[in-house]
Amino acid sequence: MRKRYPRWGAAILAVLVVLAAGAAGAAPADNSPANEKGLNNVQGIVLGIVEGLTEYLPISSTGHLLVAKEMMRLGGGRESDAAINAYIVVIQFGAILAILVICLDRFISLYRGLFKGDAAGRKLLANLIFAFLPAVVIGLALEDQIKSRLFGTYPVIMGWIAGGLVILGFAFLCRYRSVDLHRGKRVEDISIPIALFIGVAQCLAMWPGVSRSLATILGALFMGVSMAAAVEFSFLLGAVTLSAASLYDLLKHGREMMQVFNLSSMALGLVFAFVSAVVSVKWMVGYLNRYGLELFGYYRIAIAGVAWWVFFV
Repeated sequence: MRKRYPRWGAAILAVLVVLAAGAAGAAPADNSPANEKGLNNVQGIVLGIVEGLTEYLPISSTGHLLVAKEMMRLGGGRESDAAINAYIVVIQFGAILAILVICLDRFISLYRGLFKGDAAGRKLLANLIFAFLPAVVIGLALEDQIKSRLFGTYPVIMGWIAGGLVILGFAFLCRYRSVDLHRGKRVEDISIPIALFIGVAQCLAMWPGVSRSLATILGALFMGVSMAAAVEFSFLLGAVTLSAASLYDLLKHGREMMQVFNLSSMALGLVFAFVSAVVSVKWMVGYLNRYGLELFGYYRIAIAGVAWWVFFV
């Protein structure tokens, strides 16, 4: 008998995200220094919550942030667009810190592997490096094309729909073949070829709306990794990948961000990203191990429909 799961939860989350972003965008302007710099404290908090809630769920945090940016009417000029697009990447530091706290034992193992010769930690470190390399190569080669062509509402909506259909197709196939996603390789069993495949899959998420978490989890499941291990490896790889991307954008566009935005609004975004990411990750681990990915397929298609109606109807 199939387990029932709360599909209404996705609809509520979609409505909350859209209403929160819309309310912040519709808030009347004041004459505070925060508004003069293009990002007030409320908008910073909204971006932080959206980032934290969505970063590790298979629903695309970048897609949600880009849509929230449009709804809050952030950007509009060359310098301000560069600043907000960079901040959408840099705000990931809050979510990264959440994973450092939640997966502390794994990061201690990585430290021991790097500095104390621990075999398990060294193997995990090697796997993360090989999984990270494809994103470095493709990201540096295509960075300008990705940001100029894909950082927009329409590509995000298409990415949401494509990912949603993939999830629903995957769920149907697993039911049809009676696949038990709870059985499979552990994190310790992942080899370098498997890690490299997961890293290549991660590159699909350079299309905003696809979701890095979705790409890496499905890539791991395809290679016979259990759901629990796929989620955990996705978290660890995310910490590495997001740290590198955030540092890169901070170094490249830090000056623009400081000129366009004020420090308090950016700091609030990071704090709320951390808190909401902790809540989201703790819920996600239990939910995926019990129900699987199917709910997120419906959510992605629903939020794509809402975004299409808001922006194009």
